[in-house]
Amino acid sequence: MLVLAIRLASLVPILGGGAGALFGVAALGEAGGAATGSHLRYLSGLLLGLGLCAFWCAGDLRRRGALFSALCAIFVLGGAARALGVAAEGVPPWPHLLALGMELGVVPALWLAARC
Repeated sequence: MLVLAIRLASLVPILGGGAGALFGVAALGEAGGAATGSHLRYLSGLLLGLGLCAFWCAGDLRRRGALFSALCAIFVLGGAARALGVAAEGVPPWPHLLALGMELGVVPALWLAARC
């Protein structure tokens, strides 16, 4: 069940990262200039890669546990940065809040389950 849970959760960054990489700011339904679009596509590509790595790690957590832990730490660090943005700039649109829930809720729970 843990493998399935990790693979289902990894679809969020895979699909979100893929959409952002392909469609840029249009994937968020927002306007942006060339620099904003370029940066969003770059970060989306990283997110896609993180999701693909997490999906792959789920297949053999015993051997890939250290990498899975590092990926979880990266997701939580991103969530902490997003939470800082909420504190500094206010509440973002709901998709960003769902992502925050994944980053600071679901990912740590999956990491803890994988450690047990």
